[in-house]
Amino acid sequence: MPRQIYINGQYFAPDDAKISVYDHGLLYGDGVFEGMRAYSGKVFRLTEHLQRLDESGRAIGLQMPIDLETMANDVNETVARNEITDGYIRLIVTRGAGALGLDPFKCSNPQLIIIADSITLYPDSAYENGLDLVTASTIRNHPAALSPRIKSLNYLNNILAKMEGLRAGCVEALMLNHKGEVAECTGDNIFIVKDGKLFTPPIEAGILEGITRNAVLELAQQAGIETAEIPLTRHDLYVADECFLTGSAAEVIAAVKLDGRAIGDGSVGPITQQLNQAFRTLVRQ
Repeated sequence: MPRQIYINGQYFAPDDAKISVYDHGLLYGDGVFEGMRAYSGKVFRLTEHLQRLDESGRAIGLQMPIDLETMANDVNETVARNEITDGYIRLIVTRGAGALGLDPFKCSNPQLIIIADSITLYPDSAYENGLDLVTASTIRNHPAALSPRIKSLNYLNNILAKMEGLRAGCVEALMLNHKGEVAECTGDNIFIVKDGKLFTPPIEAGILEGITRNAVLELAQQAGIETAEIPLTRHDLYVADECFLTGSAAEVIAAVKLDGRAIGDGSVGPITQQLNQAFRTLVRQ
C-alpha cells in the first residue's frame, strides 16, 4: 500500500508531505530526531526513544509539540497505517518555520514528522561475515561544542566521517574523540571483546547513549559476561578478540577488520554471535 507520512497529526502521501522551506530544520539542521525499529508490529523500547527525544529537545531549548503519551499513540498509529510488521520509524521534531536568520525565537510552532518504512543499512553478507572499518580523520564533535548525546538533525559530523569510510571502500567508519580515544562509528556504538570480557566506551567519551547499546549491556550482564564502560584506544581494537557495532537501524553487527588489520581471527566471534541471538530474541518478546 502507498506510504502515509504523519505531519502534525495529519497523514499525507509521500509526494504531498511538505513543510515550509523556511523551517529551521531544513535551513540549519535545527531539530532533533529518533530512529526506531518495529518488530512484529511493535516498536522496540518506544518509551526510551521518546524520553531521549524529549531530552534532546530540552537540551536545545525545543519543546515537544505534543505530550509523549500522545506521541507514542501517533507512532503506533503510523506503524499500523503503513502496515509495518518489521520496519524502521523515523521521528523528527524541527524548530519550525522562521526567518532566514539564525534566531530560533522567530520560529513558529515545532513540526512533528513520523515516517514508517523499511530500511536496509548493510547488506546481508555484512551480517554474516562482518564489516571492515576504517578510522576517519574527522573526529567526533567536542561535547562542549555540540554534545553527541543530543540526537540533532545536524549530522554533518557523522556524514563527513561516513564519506571517508565509503571512499576507503568501507560502509562504516570509526570516529575518535578530541582526546584520540575511541568514540563511536558514524551511526553505531562500538563494543570489543577481550579475554571473554565486554568493553565499550563510556558516555563521557562523547557518544550517543544508544538504546540498543544499553540493551546489549543488559543482555551481557544477564548472560554472566563481565562488562565495563572504559576509555578505549585504537590499539585496544587492534588487539581485541572480537568487535561489534550496535544501533537501532544496524541492530548488532560484527566488525572484523579495522584499518586493514584483522580483529581477532577476522571472523564473527562467539560472544558477538551469542549477544546477537539474545538481542533478536529480546526484540520479539
